[in-house]
Amino acid sequence: WIEFSFSEWERERANMFFFTSSAVDPPAFLYMGKDKFENENLIKFGLPTDIWFHVDKLSSAHVYLRLNPGQSWEDIPEALLIDCCQLVKANSIEGCKKTNVGIVYTPWDNLKKTAGMADGQVSFHDKKRVRKTVVEKRINEITNRLNKTKTESHPDIETEQKAFHEAAAAKAKAEQRAARAEEEVQAVERKKEKEAKSYDKLFDEDKMSSNKFDEGTSFQDVEDDFM
Repeated sequence: WIEFSFSEWERERANMFFFTSSAVDPPAFLYMGKDKFENENLIKFGLPTDIWFHVDKLSSAHVYLRLNPGQSWEDIPEALLIDCCQLVKANSIEGCKKTNVGIVYTPWDNLKKTAGMADGQVSFHDKKRVRKTVVEKRINEITNRLNKTKTESHPDIETEQKAFHEAAAAKAKAEQRAARAEEEVQAVERKKEKEAKSYDKLFDEDKMSSNKFDEGTSFQDVEDDFM
């Protein structure tokens, strides 16, 4: 690829390819940069819900899976995992020709970029959060199915990332407010229960003076006590 400098607009609006995997329901969303320069943008402006895939020890596209709400990168359905691995293998000049190709994947926020690294090159913050699988061979049926859904777009991924974090922060604040409100309600209920118990104790017959005369005490005796 020819190396050139991106303008500010080009850096913000990445040239990306998008794919839809129907291996799961609801369908999953996959994407990758057009070239190694675009990969730099994806490394910088990804989301915490993105999972990065790459052919191990070979040059390949950076393929990302965007998880649906409630999904975890640790339990990606096998059929979806196969789709991701087949797509990244097919987009490796060397890897697409080989058998038993290793594929590594990890959450986007585990990607580490340091000074001096080449475009598209990454390491990891925590190697324990990196998983590896092996693709025995290319399955054309899968790659053809994915390529039929392929579209090209130029999204403003920096703005999307900012909007994601703002929405996440707003949600967290709303949950905190709801939690405080619930705690206040519970505190009021606890206070009422405590007061009710104190009231019951006050009028506990075993702890009250009896209003009955003692056996053998006459009304006159009681009356004399008030004289």
